[in-house]
Amino acid sequence: MWLPLAASWLLMGAEGPTFSWFVASMPDQKANLAAFGSIAFPISLVIEGPIIMLLAASTALCKDMISFRKVRRFTLAAAAALTALHVLVAFTPLYYWVAESMIGVPKNIVEPGRIGLQILTPWTAAIAYRRFLQGVLIRFDRSRMVMFGTTVRLIALFLTLHIAAEFSDLSGIAVGTIAISCGVVIEALFTRWAVNDILKNRMPYRCESDGVITRSSFLAFYLPLAVTPLLTLCIQPAGAAGMSRMPNVLNSLAAWQVVHALVFIARSTGFAFNEVVVAQAGRPGAQRILNKFCLMLAVGASTVMAIVALTPLADIILDGVFGLEPELAEVCKAGLLLGVIMPAYQAYQSLFQGRLVAAKRTNGITEAVVIYVVIALIGLFAGTQFSTITGLYWAMLSFVCAGICQTCWLGIRASQLPSLEVSSRA
Repeated sequence: MWLPLAASWLLMGAEGPTFSWFVASMPDQKANLAAFGSIAFPISLVIEGPIIMLLAASTALCKDMISFRKVRRFTLAAAAALTALHVLVAFTPLYYWVAESMIGVPKNIVEPGRIGLQILTPWTAAIAYRRFLQGVLIRFDRSRMVMFGTTVRLIALFLTLHIAAEFSDLSGIAVGTIAISCGVVIEALFTRWAVNDILKNRMPYRCESDGVITRSSFLAFYLPLAVTPLLTLCIQPAGAAGMSRMPNVLNSLAAWQVVHALVFIARSTGFAFNEVVVAQAGRPGAQRILNKFCLMLAVGASTVMAIVALTPLADIILDGVFGLEPELAEVCKAGLLLGVIMPAYQAYQSLFQGRLVAAKRTNGITEAVVIYVVIALIGLFAGTQFSTITGLYWAMLSFVCAGICQTCWLGIRASQLPSLEVSSRA
């Protein structure tokens, strides 16, 4: 179950480096990378935040057609509302207040960031629908189709990048965001096709052993999950805002996009573990096996990350593949080294969080994220006041400290779950 999901996350993680590699090969390398990494991408992620946990929710809840239709109704309503919010930010003067006053990015990346954000308008709706349907695939043991869908998305990204670059005079960020938008839309369409057999032939109309989902029970279950990524993703523009007020601004913002993309790949195997825990937590002997696998995952992912950061592989990737300027590549190397522990604690976050979701005790997840956000914001604020080092370095240290505290709190909450409760509610 884990391997196809991990492959899907790795393929999805390749999207960021592919974007960075392509944009870095075009004119205005630093400005376009900084515009995407500090404006277009983080703002889109924040708007998307409330629907990110639809994957876990759908995996846990969509056991029959009645539940499927209720979760689908919520998905479509949330997608429409969040897309309207995206349009409001991207196409009105509200954008300039967010980019210039709130985030405080340099003037030369404000307009490229606006163009990228406008092109990413389909992003939220496509991802909401896709994650909802992927949960159904995982629930009914078709996780391999999730991997195939991500492969289709990446192929669409590559093709669109090359076609748009070849036959247009658009800027790097415009070409890149067009490709990203096309990729997520095509993946959503593929996932709808893939789930069709389950809906027609495998999903029962009603599971008599399970209680009927009501609006109040669904909101009580999902709202803490929705708040979780929303709070976490607010740290992305907060990080950009903090780095904009620390030394070495442009290099920090440009490097942030590359470092974030590479760290995301290393953490992606841990991200994939969350839905596995949700689906498997109640089975006999699962806890011991999941614990052992989590340890292997944590050690393996962080070891790979350390090898990349501490060996000539970093030069090959940053200089040879991305073609970054030497000064920018050095900033990226240090940022990668500071993030070595992130893949390890991500695996344990998924283990603890998956158990809480399976037990329908999602409040603990929100509590952990609040701890993460508070510590990260305190760290970023302190950096704007006292830091004399490159902004990216201080931001990475703040995120790592906050992430460790978040993981510890999730572990405490998961340890308070009675094993019988996890088993009966999985």
